Amino acid sequence: MIIRLIILAGILISQGVLSQDKDLNLPSLGDRVSGVISLEQEKLLGQSFVEQVYAQAPLINDPVIQEYTELLIYRLSESSQVNDRDFTVILIDEKSLNAFAAPGGVIGVNGGLFLNAGNEAQLSSVLGHELAHLSQRHFARRVLRGRDTNIASSLVMVSAIALALVSNNPTAFMTGPAALAQQQLRYSRIFEREADRYGFNNLVAAGYDPTAMGQMFENMAKIRKLAGDNPPEFLLTHPVSSSRVSDALNAADQIEFSGGKKNTLNFELVKGRLQARYISLPPQSAVRYFEKLALDNPTVENQYAYVAALKLNGSFEKALSNLEKLLARHPKNLILNITKSEIHLSNQNFDQASLQIDRVLNISPGNYPASIIKSNILSGQQRTIEAEEILRELLITKNNDPHLWRLLSEIQRAGKNIVGYHLSRGEYYLLIGDLENALNQFQLALRLSVNSFQTSELIMTKIKYAQDRLGQKRGF
Repeated sequence: MIIRLIILAGILISQGVLSQDKDLNLPSLGDRVSGVISLEQEKLLGQSFVEQVYAQAPLINDPVIQEYTELLIYRLSESSQVNDRDFTVILIDEKSLNAFAAPGGVIGVNGGLFLNAGNEAQLSSVLGHELAHLSQRHFARRVLRGRDTNIASSLVMVSAIALALVSNNPTAFMTGPAALAQQQLRYSRIFEREADRYGFNNLVAAGYDPTAMGQMFENMAKIRKLAGDNPPEFLLTHPVSSSRVSDALNAADQIEFSGGKKNTLNFELVKGRLQARYISLPPQSAVRYFEKLALDNPTVENQYAYVAALKLNGSFEKALSNLEKLLARHPKNLILNITKSEIHLSNQNFDQASLQIDRVLNISPGNYPASIIKSNILSGQQRTIEAEEILRELLITKNNDPHLWRLLSEIQRAGKNIVGYHLSRGEYYLLIGDLENALNQFQLALRLSVNSFQTSELIMTKIKYAQDRLGQKRGF
């Protein structure tokens, strides 16, 4: 479901019919909104939001899924109205259907969104909606209409949003200022209608099947029906009506463009990967379940889910055997080739894993998941300095990725680079908003670097930054 920018809201088309008119008759943002909350302030609010989600929410630490989601969002943004494409994409390890957007280019996706989307077009209809929340600056406009332009109040609201997301409790935002809470529903309908319209146009402009949005609503209607007396919180507060389904499908019928892309191989692979992750069965039972599923309905998704289940069960040879069948049909697919190296690595067959991932990196230099695997292989071979170098290359463009900093710290500890370990662990704690632990790690690093003036100066800068952030936090 689509989540509204301000609190938990959803992939529910608003009461009005979707419009395909180029002139959406929407208000001009202009300088009035920027006068309330600047783009720089939105970035700061987004940083606060991300820190709290990183610190409290279960996250999917899977470079393959991360890379796929980020690339899809960037491709969709090219046909959206978003100007600043410096996104932070967060994957929440939760199998309920959810997605969200927050100020400063933050987009979050639950693992369950993939499970409940029938194809990539349906997934894109959700993400296009979230991009519209960002392009229309709904958070800033929400604050403008609430007449509370204090940045501290905005931080309280952002904190409440993060709490609602992390606790999977849509009412958690009520801990924020009462005035903001009272006005929320009134304005959300306007903003949702805007996001629906822009999101639909974005979906079509990106070349996807325009019926996908209506189909996603149908999926949600089925979820609500099957849930009986215990539907998800979101569907209780925002029920899916038959008119909303028909409005979305009618909108698709009214446009001249027909057809469009529905699915991709990579979506099927990512969904299969998550199917194996979330199945609530013991590993051996999961293997039997997916084996039967792949035999009865031999889609790429089901066959790959079977491979993933075999890997999780430690049945590495059988996983490779079944993976080769997929590779025979799609020999150039990067996810399949990366998976082959993953299986060898899990089996501690470092030489084969290295040969396989090097083939991927020769085709796609600097590939994010392939580079992570290469670093893990080198670490397993006790070549920790080389492993560090790969991660540092990735950090040039992904400096705000807490998973990378944590992985780097673990590799540095294994390689007895203790100063580096404390520095990297400190960076990790900074990103998740644990400022006290970050400061402690930097101070430990300083004590161990007394013989290096340059390193000491760098660490002192980090300490000063952590102290300033901690003081600001306590000030609020």
